[in-house]
Amino acid sequence: MTLHETPPRIDPPASRLVLLTGPSGAGRSTALRALEDVGFEAIDNMPISLVPRLVAQTLERPLALVLDPRNRDFSVDALLALVGELAASPRFELDLVYLDCPVPTLIRRYSETRRRHPLSPEGTARQGIELEARLLQPVRLRADVLIETAEMTPHDLRARMQELFALQSDGAMTVQVESFSYRRGIPAGVDLVFDCRFLNNPHWQPNLRALDGRDPHVARFVMGDPRFDGFYRRVRDLVESLLPEFAQEGKVQLTIGFGCTGGQHRSVATAEKLANALAQAGWQVSKRHRELERMAAQAAVTTQT
Repeated sequence: MTLHETPPRIDPPASRLVLLTGPSGAGRSTALRALEDVGFEAIDNMPISLVPRLVAQTLERPLALVLDPRNRDFSVDALLALVGELAASPRFELDLVYLDCPVPTLIRRYSETRRRHPLSPEGTARQGIELEARLLQPVRLRADVLIETAEMTPHDLRARMQELFALQSDGAMTVQVESFSYRRGIPAGVDLVFDCRFLNNPHWQPNLRALDGRDPHVARFVMGDPRFDGFYRRVRDLVESLLPEFAQEGKVQLTIGFGCTGGQHRSVATAEKLANALAQAGWQVSKRHRELERMAAQAAVTTQT
């Protein structure tokens, strides 16, 4: 470049912007808190008319906004127009996230909480839910990310949001090892799934039935199956060979699932063993046992009532 040439313009990096919407009761608040936990500035029930003024200033942090029909200035046309403008701007890396849930599930959730639906304060929850579903259908079709939350616990949803939007500070991939019951389906967002149902089942041992796979007696029974060592060794070797490849591709979180019939014994024991081995190998590992969490939550509710 000569002295008379104009230096090339260097545009600042695009700001991360996530817009959250979907029907009431589908998990918007949980998703927003999950984004706040990973470093986003989070604003709930944001009026659409104020968004342009908010994003006109320099964003110091990634921004997450919930835009939904609770607000008096909400309209589908206005939301879609806003999404179009933001998506066309080089200033933003935009994701429109739609949290969805079937109408019957939303009706059940409202009946459990006894809340009034914001679109039907004087009518039934069903009327408001069905109206909202019809109203938001064009937004659902436009969404960049669609998350079905019917079978998700709040923990599931937080984990999914973290996987999609976590802000890496040290570049290290985290690994979650999870156990589950096939009766309740494979958890959302699991990357690798292994079936433990062929192993001998502690459920049929009266002295082990009430325990879970974290108990050493259950673990010894599961690992005493002659088929266990070969199965576990092949799984561990596969996972250890794949983790560096996923990390190199920039994956934020990898979730490994082990399933069995009830999600209490075989899958728990195997998940515990692999999680401990990966942690000893230097990976950032977290453990989660979905069915044990459900059992603990149900027991807590029973105790309170």
